[in-house]
Amino acid sequence: MTVVVRAVCGERLLAYAEGVRAVYADAFGGPPRREGPERADAYLERLAGDAHRPGFTAALALDGDTVLGWATAWTTPDPFPAGRCHPQISAALGERRTGDWLCGAREVDELAVAAPARRSGLGGRLLAAVTADRPDGRCWLLTSVAARRALAFYEREGWIQVTRPAPGGAGVAAFLGPRHPARTAAPLPLGPSRPEQ
Repeated sequence: MTVVVRAVCGERLLAYAEGVRAVYADAFGGPPRREGPERADAYLERLAGDAHRPGFTAALALDGDTVLGWATAWTTPDPFPAGRCHPQISAALGERRTGDWLCGAREVDELAVAAPARRSGLGGRLLAAVTADRPDGRCWLLTSVAARRALAFYEREGWIQVTRPAPGGAGVAAFLGPRHPARTAAPLPLGPSRPEQ
């Protein structure tokens, strides 16, 4: 398998719509998201609009003409978005940190890798393809805290979690990229509690 990862524009990514849809269904059809095929169709519709966002960028992983993965990102607007899961992030960070750390930064929206290509380093290559060209390093993302493998992946890639979910583990968490200038201002992660000895 010879996999090529390229940064692409939205139009080029959408030219591979069927492959993007198939990888979406494969990556997000199982736990924890358990999204059905209709969600993959809805994603393609959303992607067609997202491709016109300011700062949109994407990466596509191909083996010949077969899509093995992709990632999308764009510039987070100011004021900070009030839709989807964004209000949870702004509530956790507060208005000042949200504005300083996230508005105007590159927001990684989705990253998906087909099952046969997982654990090959492809996810890291896709993530780098949509973030590495940001000169100031201001990149961030949010993900479900129920997606344990995704949380571990981002940590292995050098991203740092800067928000914590409510007790019970529900909700989303925000991560800052490895070169984000606010990494040093981010609170340290909460470790597991250890019994006293």
